[in-house]
Amino acid sequence: MKRVIIGLSGGVDSSVAAHLLQQQGYEVIGLFMKNWHDDSVTISNECPWLDDSNDAMLVAEKLGIPFQTVDLSEQYKERIVDYMFHEYEKGRTPNPDVLCNREIKFDVFMKIALDLGADYVATGHYCRKGTIQKEGKDIYQLLAGVDGNKDQSYFLCQLSQEQLSKALFPIGELTKPEVRKIALELDLVTAEKKDSQGLCFIGKVKLPDFLQQQLKPKEGVIVEIPKEQAFYNQIETEFNSTEEKLEYLSRKIDYNIDLGKIVGKHQGAHYFTKGQRKGLAVGGTIEPLFVIDTDVEENVIYTGQGKEHPGLYKKALFVSNEELHWIREDLAMQVDETMQVKARIRYRQTLENATLHKVDGGLYVEFENFQSAITEGQFVAWYIKDELIGSGVIS
Repeated sequence: MKRVIIGLSGGVDSSVAAHLLQQQGYEVIGLFMKNWHDDSVTISNECPWLDDSNDAMLVAEKLGIPFQTVDLSEQYKERIVDYMFHEYEKGRTPNPDVLCNREIKFDVFMKIALDLGADYVATGHYCRKGTIQKEGKDIYQLLAGVDGNKDQSYFLCQLSQEQLSKALFPIGELTKPEVRKIALELDLVTAEKKDSQGLCFIGKVKLPDFLQQQLKPKEGVIVEIPKEQAFYNQIETEFNSTEEKLEYLSRKIDYNIDLGKIVGKHQGAHYFTKGQRKGLAVGGTIEPLFVIDTDVEENVIYTGQGKEHPGLYKKALFVSNEELHWIREDLAMQVDETMQVKARIRYRQTLENATLHKVDGGLYVEFENFQSAITEGQFVAWYIKDELIGSGVIS
């Protein structure tokens, strides 16, 4: 009998996943990951992880499976929290959820599970795993969940073949309403529970508040760049090579204060991210202001009016070799090759047509249509049909 260790989060998805594994004849053990123990940064006096671990325990009891809690807060702090602050300080916007899967759930947690004699590790993600044979070898596929509304394959875009070989995603074939229905029939305490919001580790805390407690506030100016700026309208068309064109399309505009006017003040450029609209507290503009760039060195935020502002849109992005990852290593590209894919630059974005171009230093992703708020530090993931084959950090 194969043993599966499932990460029980205290939510409805992992609860139902555990039940389905039982039905499939696995020996199931539930583990709750405690990733955070600094109570000074939860905003409300509720203690979310306690509620969650309690719910996870009640579910395990109901299903009749062994249950324990593992404290991963030390590794979490090192690998996720510290990384987030370094990224923010560099003026990039990290994605803790993607990292959490690569570094915690399918690494630290997986090692613990394998030490406990598990054959597999399961989670309540809405995605599927496929296996194909190639030259007599098993190759694992990460496939989108059947529920287009909830597909979470993007969050797993950094997994390796090794990690996928030991992973199971029991609810990938189901939709969210079906999952809730099963939980209700089983009378699980999590059946009606709302989906968790906020950071994957701190429960109720909101990211800006968390950052404010960790990064020192520093007053700076907010600059508005008019959309009529000359450099938005000069469009280069003459290029000596494709690479030159891609470099141009993915370039970062070099803003400075003289290109616009000062319209307000902020408490630290590192709290803001490209495309952000809330929290600027500048009134009196015809259309709302959006962040088009942040300069953490000079502590300046550049903004533009309206979500159609040209400063928000780009057609291409670059991923350096160091931050390029292929789930399907067998499909990894050689220099000068191109590949037609569908890609997304954030969770829940609809997949967009794109072409990958492999160059010496990394990989360009060139979109068919302009993309809004391509953000350094976030992940771009690319698919062929419903299979996620690779990803990288936008540089």
